[in-house]
Amino acid sequence: MFFFHDPLYMLVMLVGMVLVFVPQMWVKNTVAKFSEVRTSRGYAGREVARNILAEHGLSSVAVEMSDGFLSDHYDPTDRVVRLSPDVYHGDSIASVAVAAHECGHAIQHAKGYYPVVLRSALVPAVNLGSGLGPWMIIIALGLGVTGNIMPAWAMMLAWAGVILYGLAVAFHFVTLPVELDASGRALKVLETHNYLSSTEMPGAKKVLTAAAFTYVATALYALIQLLYFVMRILGSRREE
Repeated sequence: MFFFHDPLYMLVMLVGMVLVFVPQMWVKNTVAKFSEVRTSRGYAGREVARNILAEHGLSSVAVEMSDGFLSDHYDPTDRVVRLSPDVYHGDSIASVAVAAHECGHAIQHAKGYYPVVLRSALVPAVNLGSGLGPWMIIIALGLGVTGNIMPAWAMMLAWAGVILYGLAVAFHFVTLPVELDASGRALKVLETHNYLSSTEMPGAKKVLTAAAFTYVATALYALIQLLYFVMRILGSRREE
C-alpha cells in the first residue's frame, strides 16, 4: 500500500500541517502585537544587542542587519548577530526581546554550551538525513514490499533511512534546550540590566515563548513521522 493511499499517513501529514501552521501564526501574531508596543527605555534592538555582547566580553561579535521578516539569527562561523530590519531599528518590546535572544546564542557559543556543541556536530548528518532518509524509507516500502513481504535489500534500505532520519529528529530535540536556554539568558539580562521595565517583561516572555513553541512543534512532528516509518517497517515481514 503506497503512502498517499494510507489513511494513517494522511493523518500524520494533517497533524504535521497543524503543528507547522499554528505555531507560525502564533509567533507572527505575537511578534506583530508587541512590535507595536514601544519600550519606556527607548533602546533599539541593535543597541540592546551591542550592549549585551559588550557586557559579556563579546565586543568582537558584530551586529548586522539581515534581510526579511523574522530572519534574526546568530552566525557562529562569522561570529555575527544578524537582526531583521524591524528588530535592528525597532525599539519595541518584540525587537528588544528578539535581539537579546540572538545574543543569548552568541553567549552560548562563547561559553561552549554543550547542546550547542552537540547540535553543531550533528549538522552534517542532519543535512544528509533530513532529505535522503525519508526517501530511502519510501523507496524501500513503496518498491520493496509485495503484500506484506519485504526482501532483505529493502529492509536494510528502510532501516538505513530510519537511522539517517533519526539523526535529523535528534537534531530537532537537541535544538530545544539551545533555544530555551537562549531565551532564559535573554530574559535574565533584560530584567537585571533594566532594558525593560517590570510591566514590559511579560510581553517579552510571550514573544520568546511563542518563538520557542515553533521548535517544540517541529520536533514533535519529526518524531511522529519517524515513529510512523518505524511502524510501517515493523509491519512488513522480511522475506525468508
